[in-house]
Amino acid sequence: MPATDLGLLVEAAEAAGRIALRHFGRSPETWVKEGGAGPVTEADLEIDRMLRAELIGARPDYGWLSEETEDGPARLEAERAFVVDPLDGTRAFIAGEGNFAHSLAVVERGRVTAGVVHLPKLGRTYTAALGQGARRDGVPIRASGQAEADGARVLTPSHSLRPEHWPGGVPRVSRHFRTSIAYRLCLAAEGRFDAMLTLRETWEWDVAAGSLAAAEAGAVVTTATGEAPVFNRAVPRLPGIVAAGPALHRALMARLRPGVG
Repeated sequence: MPATDLGLLVEAAEAAGRIALRHFGRSPETWVKEGGAGPVTEADLEIDRMLRAELIGARPDYGWLSEETEDGPARLEAERAFVVDPLDGTRAFIAGEGNFAHSLAVVERGRVTAGVVHLPKLGRTYTAALGQGARRDGVPIRASGQAEADGARVLTPSHSLRPEHWPGGVPRVSRHFRTSIAYRLCLAAEGRFDAMLTLRETWEWDVAAGSLAAAEAGAVVTTATGEAPVFNRAVPRLPGIVAAGPALHRALMARLRPGVG
């Protein structure tokens, strides 16, 4: 058994990747979740079962929050909890696109202390531990130093650039997109893009691991309303997420919330 939480998450994420690749491109059985919450496949559910067995088996006193497991209050009593998206980017996975990810994090008293985002089809693994930096495949990564909002390369869905969200004026950014939110955060963490943002409510499991990678790579990570994200809450949703280098983060928030700060 790995001595550190990060080591445990890496092993579990790699095991999740092996399951995903066994189903990938083979038309896995698929359902639509209740309430229009999106698709889920047999791979999502198999990975979720494996992750819970392995992670809780290794850390039985940790709480558990996963997209594919029915939630309950027990995790709120735990000092530490796993926050997991077994397969982030299920639509991409179903479509045969390789930019799906496994997003695994440990949260202690509301703060992410270890995180892994693993993309098995692309052969990439992003890791971060609190106070120890962020890495891609073992190599340290650093967020972009872009300072100005105009001209920044931003990973964001199109709805986040609607004028009604930007009382200070919509920034003239170069917009890009990836299905997996966790992957978007990691691409910002390694400086391949200057920022990542989404202004809709966001589930904790989508952003927990990636937010630590971005922060440890030097980005400022807040909710879209400007607060530091707090995880393992009773209702595990955040009011959006914004991740960028310090200067660019200030510039974006000045457009989102003019007169604040």
